[in-house]
Amino acid sequence: MLFLLPIAAPIAVLYGATRFLKGENLSKYDEDIPVTFDCDPDSDGLKQMNAYLYENFEKPAKGHSGGEPVSTKRERFEQGGLTRDFPGVKFTPLSIPAGQNSSGEMRDIGGEWVTVKKRGKKSDPDKRILYIHGGAFTVGSCISHRPLTSKLAEMTGASVCAINYRLMPEHKRMTSVEDSRTAYKWILENGPDGPFSVKKLAVAGDSAGGNLTLSTIQWARNEGLRPADAVVALSPATDGTFSGPSIRENISTDHMLRPMVKDLVKIPQSILLWGSLKQLGVSPSNPSVSPIFGDLADLPPTLIQASSTEILYDDARRYTTKARAAGSDVKLQTWSNMPHVWQIFDTMLPEANDALKEIAAFLKGHGF
Repeated sequence: MLFLLPIAAPIAVLYGATRFLKGENLSKYDEDIPVTFDCDPDSDGLKQMNAYLYENFEKPAKGHSGGEPVSTKRERFEQGGLTRDFPGVKFTPLSIPAGQNSSGEMRDIGGEWVTVKKRGKKSDPDKRILYIHGGAFTVGSCISHRPLTSKLAEMTGASVCAINYRLMPEHKRMTSVEDSRTAYKWILENGPDGPFSVKKLAVAGDSAGGNLTLSTIQWARNEGLRPADAVVALSPATDGTFSGPSIRENISTDHMLRPMVKDLVKIPQSILLWGSLKQLGVSPSNPSVSPIFGDLADLPPTLIQASSTEILYDDARRYTTKARAAGSDVKLQTWSNMPHVWQIFDTMLPEANDALKEIAAFLKGHGF
């Protein structure tokens, strides 16, 4: 039997390493949570939405392995904020000092303050929302997400700080984590009118930005920083090991993310884990990139919204279940038949405005 040792030993090491990358078994957090808002799949708004998703997500991805090229997708995302009017909303460029880059050059984090002044009301500079945009860590900006940040400013009376973290593939995945942390520390002492300690703070983000939001609040707690008064995560990606059943079960109903992940779901999870390790530079179960694997106790009051038909549905459900078990105040609201981050499509979907009202009510309940 000794002749088997040269073969068995590497296999055992590989098996153990793969289990480490996978992290804890998250299936224990599976819970049958009823859908909060049941939506008509045949509504005019949803038909218009699905046609839009086909033209802007599925059609451009055809013929491209891994989905639409990043460059064209970035241009299209920007148009969502550039071709729309936002009456009474002011967008002021900001620059957050972020120290030296890997080459020793000084760099800043860009973005903008989103404030409102109309009908005799103006945004409160002492109440601030740090907004971290989505876009699969590769696309998106403060401009592309103006439909969301302007609504948050209008509906809460807060000043919204929307940042532009460094994107892949030009930068490593961990740079988005670093930039989000830097922005969190900065906003504690800086507002739209200059340096001044914050009185009320919220952190919000969608999809990849939801991931960064939940990762950042764990880090802030661990660092002993002033905690946020409220947190909002829209369709957050919480599990970088791709273990949630909805990743595969909802692939046919997630018209936005399907073009990007349809090839990935065919790959065995063990291979995905090793591929993610190479891409991320850290284990895919590291809480910095997969917040569900972290300690979810003593977190700020959190609202999570997700669609029951999107692939990240289980990321939201499992995170909520684990956080509640740890004693944190996490509220989950789910909608049926909605696309990924439907809240940004307020001109097409009445359900987007309904969700935004729920967010505003939650934030107002925590001092905004």
